[in-house]
Amino acid sequence: MLLTIGIIFFIYVLTKVYISTMEIGFVAKAKQDPAIILDPSNYIKAANYKIATERMSMLSTLVEYVVFMFWIGFGLKWLDKIITIEDPTLKSVVYVLSFIIIGYLFSLPFDLYKTFILDKKFGFSNMTVKLYLIDTLKSMLMTIIIGGAVIWGIVMIMQNVTNWWIWGFVFVFAIILVINMIYPTLIAPIFNKFSPLQDEDLKEAIQKLLSSVGLQSDGVFTIDASKRDNRLNAYFGGLGKSKRVVLFDTLIEKLNKPELLSVLGHELGHYKHKDIFKNIFMMGLMMFVIFYIFGHLPDSLFNAVGVIKTPHTIIAMILIFAPIVSFFFMPIFGMVSRANEFGADEFGAQSQDAPSLANALQKLANENKSFPKSHPLYIFFYFTHPPLVERLKRLGVKVDE
Repeated sequence: MLLTIGIIFFIYVLTKVYISTMEIGFVAKAKQDPAIILDPSNYIKAANYKIATERMSMLSTLVEYVVFMFWIGFGLKWLDKIITIEDPTLKSVVYVLSFIIIGYLFSLPFDLYKTFILDKKFGFSNMTVKLYLIDTLKSMLMTIIIGGAVIWGIVMIMQNVTNWWIWGFVFVFAIILVINMIYPTLIAPIFNKFSPLQDEDLKEAIQKLLSSVGLQSDGVFTIDASKRDNRLNAYFGGLGKSKRVVLFDTLIEKLNKPELLSVLGHELGHYKHKDIFKNIFMMGLMMFVIFYIFGHLPDSLFNAVGVIKTPHTIIAMILIFAPIVSFFFMPIFGMVSRANEFGADEFGAQSQDAPSLANALQKLANENKSFPKSHPLYIFFYFTHPPLVERLKRLGVKVDE
């Protein structure tokens, strides 16, 4: 059983490395072509950024394999041995939190490199060491408090309920929905300053746009995203009455009113087409599969690793192997998501006009340095949005490839 699991993980790592290799080669060749969509200078910068991030991704994947070998080889057994808490529930919470923190430490060098070297080199990151430390401390406290409570709940279900994996899935899925509801009003403000939109004319236009699809929101806000990053973005956050329209200050600075409204119209298209519920259903399906698989792992697997099958070792196994399940679900999610994006583009064009949305997409690509070409295999596995060339063509823009 352990050999089978190891082979599956190796195939997962090999697949990711192969896809990154193909993408690097494709982009390196494509950057020699005449620039499309992006300005010539941004076209080259976007290609170089893409190649750099994929190289880092390959290294990260290899480290992921080393971490896997560490945990399976002796890490799980070692962690179980050094945590000598007698209360089984408390031990499980401390064990899983320790597992998460150790995993974070393995990934930390990559995050530091991307934030302070790679993203600064390409003009994205405005992050300071002080802000990074503050963000990290806040995130760790939230992980310990909220994560600890969730782990405690799962452990209690495992200890007291038959077919724990069914009710564990229900519990975790419900927690995710609650977090989505409270995120824009309780969690996001911990990291960013939210301010009501001051431009009354733009605010009135946005409210009119929301009313056209029958959406009531908690308000229209801007956030100080530029203190961390120069990329442009906007989103509708929350579920139910907690929905907020959130505009990055960078977006307001770079897009004119028709372009900005067309981008929001695109996001409203997702609401109108109920895409969020489709995404929730698909996420729930994937989670159900994960809980089913790990609710039926044989004792022999745990014996082979050198640990007893307990709530905390089961949760650790879930955290180790869930990325494999989600990775091979990604092409399905991607196909559905890309179809949804075309529908949202159509709605965004109708809510404003196609040229405004097309201009906005091109500005976003230029400012975010998003390279407009990718290898088909990379698109198949990773793209949740259709390639920009295809989106612009559907909006009536002629693109010379």
